[in-house]
Amino acid sequence: MTAIPVERTRAPKPRPADAELGFGRFFTDHLFRADWLEGRGWHGARVEPYGAVALDPAASVLHYGQSIFEGIKVFRRPAGGLALFRPRAHAERLAASARRLVIPPEIDWP
Repeated sequence: MTAIPVERTRAPKPRPADAELGFGRFFTDHLFRADWLEGRGWHGARVEPYGAVALDPAASVLHYGQSIFEGIKVFRRPAGGLALFRPRAHAERLAASARRLVIPPEIDWP
């Protein structure tokens, strides 16, 4: 597996208290991004500081409402390292959303 490069933010937000945490209340300092090209597929995976997402004015989401957002969650493990929160369920939700919008889901699990 290829390592994904990580660019850390220079202005991290303060960590909220555990008792204040909740879905949709606090957001990460970073984004995962990847590029997609016909014939090459997904490539250029990286983690970078949180910021605006640029959209081409011709993006189908702006013209046809054809978009999906499924935010995968990652948690720091008590013993160190990171853990994805239910990645298979996340991918299955994404694929189900894609089918509803007639976007090819293309999930290939090993």
